[in-house]
Amino acid sequence: MENQAVTERIREVAKRLLSDGKVSCVIGFEKGTVPMRERPYFAYTPEEADKLIWTSFCCNNLANFLIRRDLGEAGKIAIVAQGCVSRNIVGLIKENQITREQVFVIGVPSPGMLDRNKIQQMIGANKVITEVMEDGAELVVKGRDLEERIPRKKVMRNNCYTCVQRNPVIVDELIGEETAPTHGGNIDNVAAPWEKLSIDKSWEAFADNYKDCIRCYACRDACPLCYCHVCFVDETMPQWCGKTQDEADVATYHILRAFHCAGRCTDCGACESACPMDIKVRRLTSKIEKDIRRMYDYTPGMDLESIPPMSVFKPDDPQEFIK
Repeated sequence: MENQAVTERIREVAKRLLSDGKVSCVIGFEKGTVPMRERPYFAYTPEEADKLIWTSFCCNNLANFLIRRDLGEAGKIAIVAQGCVSRNIVGLIKENQITREQVFVIGVPSPGMLDRNKIQQMIGANKVITEVMEDGAELVVKGRDLEERIPRKKVMRNNCYTCVQRNPVIVDELIGEETAPTHGGNIDNVAAPWEKLSIDKSWEAFADNYKDCIRCYACRDACPLCYCHVCFVDETMPQWCGKTQDEADVATYHILRAFHCAGRCTDCGACESACPMDIKVRRLTSKIEKDIRRMYDYTPGMDLESIPPMSVFKPDDPQEFIK
């Protein structure tokens, strides 16, 4: 379905749910104030649902907004979710942050979301983009003395190339038809560059990857897995790591956060999209998730029945040291 058709269907479903009192809120997206910057939106009335939209720039992981949200009189909220977002909803249900009965999933197959930074780089850093329209397999980019067509596949977000589930895994109402589950990329290849290096060289690569980190915590705040009341970086008794941009503090933050996401990360790419320094955060989390798949044959968020391997002990676990 074209974006406008999807938008109209989302609005139709949202209005019906809100009018019938089945949900107190619909979490989706609205048009941003600048091109390629659609933003999360919360519709509480049928009239507000007219602001809901759908484009390939709807890149925030909306599951992040389910945590500790007031469910209102209906005791239920609706959320627009493509594959990765629905997988995070599954994860939150398993971790008892929300129940399945409290969320209505408006499912949308992912077309492959777009990276605004790649588009800007292709057009030119100094050129002002005023409008981007999707036209099948191409984008029409317009601006001041500018109109160019570029292939959308060249400017997809990196995680969308290697997505393992574009269709929502749980859904109450599906918008459009299910699509191919992947874009054909191999998610194991994301971790490959570091795996080929020696220990010393891999540490150098790690340090180089995170050298520009300014400790803004945008990656943490965008991640639906980081819902602790007090994050370990904010603990003072004990203090797990300092607040500085020293290499040791930066490394401690990213390594501990990545391990907290082990067996839970859906590779939604929210961390990379939020990073103002363009740090490739997925290189570390993808390596850990590859190990989880290899050792436990487990992919997070694919169903409500399987048990996450890092939350249970089994006598046949592959680590000898815990027996």
